[in-house]
Amino acid sequence: MAAGHQMQDYEKKSLLRFTTTGSVDDGKSTLIGRLLYETNCIFEDQYAAVAKTSEQRGDERVDLALLLDGLAAEREQGITIDVAYRYFTTEKRKFIIADTPGHEQYTRNMVTGASNSELAIILIDARHGVLTQSKRHGFLISLLQIPHLVVAVNKMDLVDYDEEVYERIVADYREFSQKLDIHDISFIPLSALDGDNVTTRSEKMPWYEGHTLLHILENVHVDADKNYVDFRFPVQLVQRPNLNFRGFAGTVTSGTISVGEEIATLPSGKTSKVKSIVTYDGELESAFAGQAVTLALEDEIDISRGDMIVRKNNLPQVGNRFDANLCWMDEEPMDRHGHYILKHTTQKVKVFISDINYKIDVNTLHRQDADTFELNEIGRVSLKTSQPIFFDNYRTNHGTGSFILIDPVSNRTVAAGMIRDLTRTVNDVTSSKRAESHVSPNVEWETRLIDRQAWEARNGHKGAVLWFTGLSGSGKTTVASKLAGSLFKQGRQVAMLDGDNVRHGLCGDLAFSDHDRSENIRRVGETAKLFFEQGNIVVCTFISPFREDRDFVRSILPEGSFFEVQVKCDIEVCKRRDPKGLYKKALAGEIKDFTGISSPYEEPENPELVVETDLQSADDLVATLIVRLEKDGII
Repeated sequence: MAAGHQMQDYEKKSLLRFTTTGSVDDGKSTLIGRLLYETNCIFEDQYAAVAKTSEQRGDERVDLALLLDGLAAEREQGITIDVAYRYFTTEKRKFIIADTPGHEQYTRNMVTGASNSELAIILIDARHGVLTQSKRHGFLISLLQIPHLVVAVNKMDLVDYDEEVYERIVADYREFSQKLDIHDISFIPLSALDGDNVTTRSEKMPWYEGHTLLHILENVHVDADKNYVDFRFPVQLVQRPNLNFRGFAGTVTSGTISVGEEIATLPSGKTSKVKSIVTYDGELESAFAGQAVTLALEDEIDISRGDMIVRKNNLPQVGNRFDANLCWMDEEPMDRHGHYILKHTTQKVKVFISDINYKIDVNTLHRQDADTFELNEIGRVSLKTSQPIFFDNYRTNHGTGSFILIDPVSNRTVAAGMIRDLTRTVNDVTSSKRAESHVSPNVEWETRLIDRQAWEARNGHKGAVLWFTGLSGSGKTTVASKLAGSLFKQGRQVAMLDGDNVRHGLCGDLAFSDHDRSENIRRVGETAKLFFEQGNIVVCTFISPFREDRDFVRSILPEGSFFEVQVKCDIEVCKRRDPKGLYKKALAGEIKDFTGISSPYEEPENPELVVETDLQSADDLVATLIVRLEKDGII
């Protein structure tokens, strides 16, 4: 019975995740060993083994750092090369420590270990003062938005507990910290070796009037740092154990939700109410951040893994172009001409690095121009994903504002990132106007011309726009040309607009940036509309990689007259075909912003037709298209 009460008391304790970091030999292992020892979180045989080893080495004191040494090789080198997680508890709180190395080449491990921490401890050797690495660690903590920082000036015993030495270090670090985005910084003079100011106040430093390290760890208020406002529930799994239940399992990333509350689902935007919140131990009335639950809704909505459930009137940002702070964690440098897999919450999408804004010298905090990122380098980049993701700014919500990049070939994690905001470029001005057709000033649409119905009556068929979209080399022009030829032979009034041809005149002034691609499609869409108004069947062949551009063309035509034809073909087949040698040039870095290689292609969500050129012949596909036009009453 007593054990049961102890377990209940343990479960009720709050949890603090914190990280420790510092330069080599600053005393991290000794400090953590001291905390474990002083809080009675090690076994007697562990302490006995450490004491025996210390005696054999001739140490005057028991070396508590040995409690953390897992490998003899690490002990001999004097550095730890991986993140180690330690656990201990006191009467007030539970703790998880991420022990991250201080050597400069292990920045990636610090980012990994500190990413979920609510507090960070930077150790500074009192003999050496504020080193470059001490500043680097502060910058990383600021970048990761860890809200609480403790600067522990260690080894005070080696400077005779000199108050002036301590105050000089405090002044130096305070001056540097003005550049950081950290608002709660505490300073403590201590000796991890002797235990001064670690768990008990030191009599050797009567001039220090602050709290001990353990007191700060036990009492720092972290609940206020958590996001309980923005409910975000990425769907991990759809559960259907029987015909009477359909639930969506996952972990609440942030916020809270209660039974009966209205929710919206992304990307569909459909709404419903929470019918029940189910867990292994029974149903709940409400759920909050960190809980793994299954949500059942009042309405049948098509939801799958990677979708997100949110409050109806509290939506995240949605987009496929955003800026982020990125830490490169791979031995291989960033490949600007390839793509990666972005894992964000439960969603995985293809992503392209569209721009490197700058990299940061973590020693000086100066910004530098960069063409790529190498191991441990950090900076700001612009990313484009193949389909939209649902996110918040990292500052607001760590769970939906962070992501990792994965190499699609090796499956290695190559980078970790923190989303800043949607990418703001000239392109956004165009994007905001894509839903409207541009009109010059002081002009009116001429209504005295022959109208479309008269043209269609004379032609013997309706007008339509067939929009072929797909990767370069997928066979768009081949199939579209055969279709146009077949319609021509049947006596149909047909016009053809080809991607390459329009760039010889109509769009010859445009390049291939996102902005220019969008303007290219806008012009072609308006041209296609003019041909359509004269009763033509207009066959258009354009990569047109962005969904919103194709939707614009659809929006300026009457319903039922726009046919989006997705020309599907595996990209490896497209590369082998490479009829114009463009893939070869793109892979060699000679062509920037090449769709499928260094720029994304957004597949149509609901195309009127899908043709697969790597599975069927062009003649068979043309026959299929003719049948569809007949079925829809166009011909």
